Amino acid sequence: MAIKTYRPTSSGRRWMTGVDYSELSRKRPEKKLTRPMLRPAGRDNYGHLTVWWRGGGHKRRYRIIDFKRDKRDIPAKVAAIEYDPNRSAYIALLNYKDGEKRYILAPHGVPVGEAVIASENAEAKPGNHLPLKNIPLGTLIHNLEYKLGKGGQLIRSAGGAGQILAKEGKYALVRMPSGEERRILLDCWATIGQVSNPDHINITIGKAGRSRWLGRRPHVRGVAMNPVDHPHGGGEGKSGPGRNPTTPWGVPTLGYKTRKNKRTGRFIVKHRNK
Repeated sequence: MAIKTYRPTSSGRRWMTGVDYSELSRKRPEKKLTRPMLRPAGRDNYGHLTVWWRGGGHKRRYRIIDFKRDKRDIPAKVAAIEYDPNRSAYIALLNYKDGEKRYILAPHGVPVGEAVIASENAEAKPGNHLPLKNIPLGTLIHNLEYKLGKGGQLIRSAGGAGQILAKEGKYALVRMPSGEERRILLDCWATIGQVSNPDHINITIGKAGRSRWLGRRPHVRGVAMNPVDHPHGGGEGKSGPGRNPTTPWGVPTLGYKTRKNKRTGRFIVKHRNK
């Protein structure tokens, strides 16, 4: 997909860019594979605000994506490549030989009409789903399982791809898109190839209203608040934080390490920020 620009008919349009969707094959989603989407706007199940600066946005339906790819050894054909408003990547509609239809994350470069399959003995080509033990070293992968049988949880955003670096014992060493190197069980499954829409990172929002369409509300700086609302607040005129950066509740931020998961930390061979 190509990045398109707009005629500068206003200040907001001048620097705005978007993705050219002319190559996508469908306009409306498969109705049976969608469901209504709740709009909690950053609230938990008690109604308390747990994520700030969320709310509003365009109404949309959720597309049910098959991250497990548990329809094994049954060939399918890519019937359509579609836009999904709930994620940065595109999705592909698969028509299986037995008549069932499912959505998957669209791999980059897989056209409409291509045959794909989830099988232990499948060819290692983009779109096919295999266990790590049967994928050659150096292969790009996405939609990677982290817990056996739970389905793909890692490497699912637009343009993302991991790489299998080594296999040792019952683990494979996988380099994540962040640069982190992590051990994953060889029995976990992954899809071959890179996630579609790699140009997503090059899009310029262009105006505040476009962020509101996506459900992002204005983000207020701590230094613009009063001292009662934020540790950075107060002071005469414009002033800096006056201390090391913190959250509204006094927890250090901007580089402060908060990861304390010893149970899974032992699988990280190389951290992303080292």
